[in-house]
Amino acid sequence: MKVPLSWLKDYVDIQIPIEELAYKMTMAGLEVEEIRYVGLPMADHTDPDFSSGHVRRQETKITGFSWEPDKIVVGAIHEVMPHPNADRLVLCKLDDGDQIHTVLTGALNLFPYKGTGPLETPIKVAYAREGAQIYDGHQPGHVLTRLKRTKIRGVESYSMACSEKELGISDEHEGIIFLEDDAPTGTPLVDYMGDAVLDIAITPNIARNANILGIAREIAAITGHSLRQPSYDILAEGAPIEGRVSVDIPNPEINPRFVLGLIENIEIKPSPYWVQRRLRLAGQRPINNIVDATNYAMLDMGEPLHAFDYDILKKRVGDNAPKIHTRLAQKGEKLTTLDEVERTLDDFTVLVCDESGSLALAGVMGGLESEVTPATKNVLLEGASWNMINTRRTVMSQKLPSEAAYRFSRGVHPAMAKRGVARGLELMRQWSGGIVAQGLVDNYPLPPVDSVVEITPADVKRWLGIALSPEEITRILESLEFKCEITSHDSRFTIHATPPDHRLDIGTGTTGMSDLMEEIARIYGYQNIPETRMADELPPQRGNPTLDIDERVRDILARAGLQEVITYRVTTPEAEARRLTPDTTPSDKPYLRLANPINQERVTMRQSLLASVLEIVERNTRIRERIAIFEIGEIFLASEGGELPDEFPRLVIALTGPRVPPAWQGGDTTPMDFFDLKGILETLLYGLHVDVSYEPGKHPSLHPGKTAHLVAGERRLGTMGELHPEVAAQYDLPETPVLVAKIDMDVLYELVPTRYEIAPVPVYPPVVEDLALVVNDDVPAVQVEFLIRQTGGSTVTDVTLFDVYRGDQLGAGRKSLAYHLTYQSPDKTLTDKDVAKVRYRIVQRLERELGAQLRS
Repeated sequence: MKVPLSWLKDYVDIQIPIEELAYKMTMAGLEVEEIRYVGLPMADHTDPDFSSGHVRRQETKITGFSWEPDKIVVGAIHEVMPHPNADRLVLCKLDDGDQIHTVLTGALNLFPYKGTGPLETPIKVAYAREGAQIYDGHQPGHVLTRLKRTKIRGVESYSMACSEKELGISDEHEGIIFLEDDAPTGTPLVDYMGDAVLDIAITPNIARNANILGIAREIAAITGHSLRQPSYDILAEGAPIEGRVSVDIPNPEINPRFVLGLIENIEIKPSPYWVQRRLRLAGQRPINNIVDATNYAMLDMGEPLHAFDYDILKKRVGDNAPKIHTRLAQKGEKLTTLDEVERTLDDFTVLVCDESGSLALAGVMGGLESEVTPATKNVLLEGASWNMINTRRTVMSQKLPSEAAYRFSRGVHPAMAKRGVARGLELMRQWSGGIVAQGLVDNYPLPPVDSVVEITPADVKRWLGIALSPEEITRILESLEFKCEITSHDSRFTIHATPPDHRLDIGTGTTGMSDLMEEIARIYGYQNIPETRMADELPPQRGNPTLDIDERVRDILARAGLQEVITYRVTTPEAEARRLTPDTTPSDKPYLRLANPINQERVTMRQSLLASVLEIVERNTRIRERIAIFEIGEIFLASEGGELPDEFPRLVIALTGPRVPPAWQGGDTTPMDFFDLKGILETLLYGLHVDVSYEPGKHPSLHPGKTAHLVAGERRLGTMGELHPEVAAQYDLPETPVLVAKIDMDVLYELVPTRYEIAPVPVYPPVVEDLALVVNDDVPAVQVEFLIRQTGGSTVTDVTLFDVYRGDQLGAGRKSLAYHLTYQSPDKTLTDKDVAKVRYRIVQRLERELGAQLRS
């Protein structure tokens, strides 16, 4: 939220430097992300007197520039004359307080005064003298320049009347600024309207402060100054409103309060310039005095308002008194909103209606038919309170964020409705010359119940570690407008705190005490709370084996060159169906649907981690050739035993692209294949001390004949292989193979040993020899390796397959497997005779069990 300093000063005195204020606010939970200076002098960060505390505060972004007091002043235009050589330029007689200047300008808003002679009332403007530094109004963005003498179409120009862009107020540059008539000529402009804007991050827990008054209240509490409340008095001189409009609320749970006021005989025109300037600095676009009054009141005190054209409402019901009511929309009902979009409504959407139909989306946006136009003469002003959850659902469904919905969806207390209408009506009266009807229509069927929270100094000491007296606790809470009463019993003091009627966030019981602790800590100052040791006994320390294994998996895969990704856990069934071939029937397990999804692409909890990772591969292969990623995450299946889903942890690995990343020295750029993935899995399982075997398998996402299951004993650990071509065709993927592996982490947790044996480094040399065996083509190489290791026992320390050969000389259905065998003993040097005995046993067993023959 953008907060002009001048607006804050309406309600609280600010006597400390702006950056000091920003630091204090940030420490109290109102993070000031940026300070934009608009004319006011900026702090000199290079000054040696600039304190170290200020240097620390420079995490806040500082922008803007200062107006030079002797160069930029209030000027008075006394006459607007034609330019002798240009129809699109005029010459102005301008008094800057010292002398009369002839100022050349092309400002469109001066053309109505051209050639009319001396002005009866001088036009007060922002005037930049020769040599002044301003923003160039003709350049895009914000480019600083200095005014120099030059000739334009034969007339000398050395100064100018400024637009808002040239002074850094906004990007408006079509016309110059018209100041109020009482602006003192010759006064430095920085003294008259210099300002700064604090850009504050309003987090959900402080949504009550999404207004100037709320921020001022916080500043008053932080700095110890008094808060000046705005006036809610109305000069109402019109006929009573009673009998001219009525309100009915059939469902108070969604609409606890509805307030209406009436102003008649208004004149639609621009708001005063000071109002327009404040709105622009706060990020709002000025429209006209009536709409600006609703926006100003909303930003001022936090109650969104809506203005209806009263005459249009009367015409809708045959010139009778409008009868306003709120109701739920009928499914499929339509309403055209102020943005000129016809919207199809859901049955949970709340509408403001009259007897002829709907008028507005409650708490979000008004309807087009009853909007205020330049022809409007009478305005019915609404202020209400709406169910925050319902407002959020409507915003999400209609994709229609608004300033009103931003506030109502986070909670606005019903007490603010009447104040907001009173404030808005008085502003309309002052800016439009209208007459306010006496009284308000106020239907308030469901006032919230005030909570009273009890807290003691002992509670504060235990929770926050600081010793505060009852009076100090009361002072802090009362600075935030809590009503406090101190009672004592047996020398024990208790503070009974009632939250103010603009707060909806204070709970009861323990929750309410937690809320008060937060308020006390914020205003006392987190930075002032000393570090203390815990007085309570620490809970027993317990290991978390599954977390430890997850971290080991991450470390091993990262060392193997893979990057970890974290994907959304929410998706759609249609998105997940892409991971299966078109002829595969999806699982009939029901998806868990979110009650309040963030968008239409995130409506259910995922049932496949592979689908989530494939989306990342699809997105990233558009910008890079090589992908090597993994994710450890949960899938979610409906539980038979309760409302919460069952969560199952999974690991997914995905590879595609060249084997080696491109580099200036070259490298192997052939695409990664099945065995690259297998090597990564072997590296992972070796690091975890888990033994598995690989068996041919099938999977609906993987290529037939290029798929294998990882098996440990009787348990299947996972599946690996190349993505099925029909699955790849459903994603935007490159032509290179995509290799994926899925690991069941629950099985892996059970297989990882808590401890394992290690052996000392051998001191005796190994004997290495090659052994080539001819076996039937259907004999797996892993079975041959298993028998070699089992028969060789501890003497055979390594077996590596290095060649597979098939040929006519071996005969049909036969193949040759060649292995490197390493023989080594921990307690002696092996002789040729020792090795020959082991080799003989191995060959005999392979011949006996597999029909293997030594290849000559």
